[in-house]
Parts: sequence; structure tokens; C-alpha cells
Amino acid sequence: MPRSFDDLLALADDALRTLFSKPAASRDTPQPAAPDGPLDERERREAGALMRVNHVGEVCAQALYTAQAAATRNTALRAHFLEAAREETDHLAWTRQRMQELGARPSLLNPLWYAGAFGLGLLAGRAGDRISLGFVAETERQVEAHLDGHLGRLPAGDQSSRAVVAQMKLDEARHAAHAWSAGGTELPGPVRGMMRLAGRVMTTVAHRI
Repeated sequence: MPRSFDDLLALADDALRTLFSKPAASRDTPQPAAPDGPLDERERREAGALMRVNHVGEVCAQALYTAQAAATRNTALRAHFLEAAREETDHLAWTRQRMQELGARPSLLNPLWYAGAFGLGLLAGRAGDRISLGFVAETERQVEAHLDGHLGRLPAGDQSSRAVVAQMKLDEARHAAHAWSAGGTELPGPVRGMMRLAGRVMTTVAHRI
């Protein structure tokens, strides 16, 4: 947990930067192997909505990793969480850029999504490092499956969004593998089920709002 007023200010700064500033990626935006095809208005709206959902997922990832870093007393694990958050900033920047290119807006509920994910991250962190890492691994596993579904739903002509989502999927699989190798433990079935349900609610709502 935060150990000083300065720590609290740093957490607040992280939240404000995630929610209201333009994120800066450390890697170039993934480029498609083939040029984009024409998109009609319906396809453009659907692609924009899917990228909004993915952007919400990255807002939540920032909150989760920041909270888990704050909760652990293991300095090496804290550094691991903060490094993962920095890598997820690339995804935050890519999805925001692609939303803008498609004429879509971020979710109006992003502050709520961030607060909820931050609370879950604190709970996972307080449960112990092995559970916290298991929570990361399970989250990334579910996100990877979700991104795979989006590759099937994106319009065929939207190669730019596909390139971004495909790279995100690879990165999430790597984050999950790192969490397992760092000592993550498998979460109970009911907990995994509740996580899937919460993710389904978030993606359904964010697709529209």
C-alpha cells in the first residue's frame, strides 16, 4: 500500500495521466502487411467500437498494474509490475490513435473502469504475491482470448486495426508467461468465472458507451 503522501500523489498522477493525457508509446504503431480496404459507415463504427473496448482494457491494465505495484512489499516484483505497466502504455497509445483515425471516442466511463480495476488490483496484491501474479496471468489469458475474438470481428478491410490487435495479443501472451514464471499460482475456478463475467460486462458496456 502507499507508504507516504508522496506515494498517494504519484498514484493520483498515474490515474490522471492514464485517463486524460495523450499516452506516448515507446514502440512504433504496428503496421499492416496489406493496405486498408474501403470501410462503409457501419464497418467504421463497428471497428471504432471494438477499438474503444480495447482501449478500455488498456486503461484497466494501467490501473491493475499500478495498484499491484503499490500493494506488494517485494521490490523486485514492484519493478516487474511497473515495467509491465510501461509496456501496456504502448497499447494504450496505439488503441487511442486508432480510435481517433476511425472517428471514435474513448469510453465515457473510463474513470469508473479505472477505479474498479485499481480496487481489484489492490485486493489481488493484498492477497499475496503468488496470487497477485496468478491474477495477472489469468487476466492476460482472458484478454488474449478476447483479442483473438476481435480479430474475427473486425471488418476485413481494417488491416490497421488488425495489426494493432495482433501485436497486443502477442504481448499479452508474453505478460501471462512472465507472470507464471515469476511464481503465479492458478486461481480457483469460481474466481476465474467471476473475472470472465466482469470482463463480459465491461466489454458489452464499453462497446456502446
